[in-house]
Amino acid sequence: MLSPHELATLMLVKSAPERMETDRLEIGALRELELIEIEPPEAGLPIPRVTPRGDAILRAIARAR
Repeated sequence: MLSPHELATLMLVKSAPERMETDRLEIGALRELELIEIEPPEAGLPIPRVTPRGDAILRAIARAR
């Protein structure tokens, strides 16, 4: 089960990945659960991206609302 902070971070990664800092504790937890992955930096900082598994969780939450 995701904590409220992890869920909020997952939603932020989906909507604004370029604004996320990859050294946050929540990012590490989401990576371990394979809900996000970190893309290698093209120019600057690495960018987190939601995986298909993470996207499925976000869609399930949206359906439940």
